[in-house]
Amino acid sequence: MKVLLQRVTKASVTVNDEVAGQIGPGLVVFVGVAAGDTQEDAQYLAHKVVETRIFTDSEGKFNLSLVDTKGELLAVSQFTLLASTRKGRRPSFTDAASPGLAEALFNQFVALLRTGGIKVETGRFQEHMQVEIHNDGPVTIMIDSRERFNSRSS
Repeated sequence: MKVLLQRVTKASVTVNDEVAGQIGPGLVVFVGVAAGDTQEDAQYLAHKVVETRIFTDSEGKFNLSLVDTKGELLAVSQFTLLASTRKGRRPSFTDAASPGLAEALFNQFVALLRTGGIKVETGRFQEHMQVEIHNDGPVTIMIDSRERFNSRSS
């Protein structure tokens, strides 16, 4: 699984002219589920997302997490995070999970986030969405659950 975090002052997602989710200060999290991903990937990323320190403290340093700031979170499923551009000019999405697996792991990821007491809003799975983001910074971070195996610390 991959997540792309964007620190925001506010954000919303609209489907068919209806607001599906909106948040104030916090994170927009785009979520891509790869073929072969498991519940462990969802658990790892849910923990990483809420604990990653990308909010500034009183000295302007990245020392605060979403939990510390009591921020909100907008999660949006985005299979295009798994795009491969190795060949040709058209992206390939063969690394993306099937819709059934992707939806199940996305929903598990969201459920895990909610257990921490964070306000979590979502888009709608497999729908065309309009996402409005007011980037803060901008601060944008990519986290790949498969990289945890190549790292000495988490």
